[in-house]
Amino acid sequence: MPAASANSKSEPSPTTEPSGKSPAPRAGRDRPGRPAPRLTAQERRNAAERAERRAATLKRLEKSSGKLATAAIARMDDQLGWYRRMPPEHRSWIGLVAQAGIAAFTEWYRHPEAARAISTDVFGTAPRELTRAITLRQTVELIRTTIEVMEEAIEEVAAPGDEADMRESVLVYAREIAFATAQVYAQAAEARGAWDARLEALVVNSLLSGDADEGVLSRAAALGWGQPSQVRVVMGSAPDGDSELVVEAIRRAARYAKLNVLTGVLGKRLVVVVGGDKEPVHAARALIGQFAPGPVVIGPTVPDLLSATRSAHAAAAGLRACAAWPDAPRPVLADDLLPERALAGDQAARRQLVEEIYTPLDEAGSALLETLSVYLEQASSLEGAARMLFVHPNTVRYRLRRVTDVTGYAPSDVRSAFTLRIALALGRLTSAAEPGRAGV
Repeated sequence: MPAASANSKSEPSPTTEPSGKSPAPRAGRDRPGRPAPRLTAQERRNAAERAERRAATLKRLEKSSGKLATAAIARMDDQLGWYRRMPPEHRSWIGLVAQAGIAAFTEWYRHPEAARAISTDVFGTAPRELTRAITLRQTVELIRTTIEVMEEAIEEVAAPGDEADMRESVLVYAREIAFATAQVYAQAAEARGAWDARLEALVVNSLLSGDADEGVLSRAAALGWGQPSQVRVVMGSAPDGDSELVVEAIRRAARYAKLNVLTGVLGKRLVVVVGGDKEPVHAARALIGQFAPGPVVIGPTVPDLLSATRSAHAAAAGLRACAAWPDAPRPVLADDLLPERALAGDQAARRQLVEEIYTPLDEAGSALLETLSVYLEQASSLEGAARMLFVHPNTVRYRLRRVTDVTGYAPSDVRSAFTLRIALALGRLTSAAEPGRAGV
């Protein structure tokens, strides 16, 4: 007996390894993920009954789909005033969507485990124009109405005992169709935004190139451009980064400032066409934070969009000439850069200086031109100019005030004196080029 006892101690237990550890799980029986236990007879009968009820419900649902779609459309016509006011073509589209939605639910109910693109099944029957003709809010109302009709028909459509399962299926499908609707409208908004951005850039480029015509007006109107009485172009350097983000930042700033704008990034330049009756510098300051560091130039105000080419050309010329005036304000008017633009070869600026300064002074009498010339170019004071002209200093003072009245520029101001001096030089060159006209 003791020997037997000793042998019994030395033999390993069937539930332990010789080392004392638990045995490894046996393949096919103890491993995790082993096949599910076989169903009992009662469980098999219950599963068969559920499948039979679901098949009966599916058959009744297929027969009732047309009736459900008709009921949904009738309720829309009864409850949704905007639906009744829609043109027949749009109402037909909505009818197609309602029918497709119920048909898609039927197919989804047949194969609930299959992943299907509900948006394609439902919204693929209607043209893309539907998202423009019907707002997202209206689409939500249409879906809610259709789902309500389906929920109310559950007792009639579902097979006896299958009502709860069908009600749960309708709720799950309603969630899926809601996400599909959001996806369709999000994709439409993205596509429309990309198209609008390209169209907006085309309008801005047409204004810069001088190709503005009635087609530009129609394209601008499609972008929401109104008919402002004042238009100007603001131009500066574009910041680094995604141009779409830059354009969107300009739009946000414009909405906040209640400005009507068209904008685009053209190469390294950020161009904004601003409409509205706000003072030009004040309007530009509302947008200036979106420009890259450096000068920002405001073109002259014009009466309409077709005339904005002139404002754009002046702003572009001013941007090129800003290097000659390092202390220029930001933003700066293109008209304040007339002397720098003239020196840079801008013919429009040269004509403007002659027409707005030299010609009015010439027509006001030779005394004003002579006095201004002596004061700016030969003398450094009123007294010095008076001695050279052999007149009293008060006479010089009076004539210089007349120069300010005629031109808007004060000879005693350093910046204005620079502009006047450039205008005098250009006026003399113009006079010398015209036969029979002598300059001062």
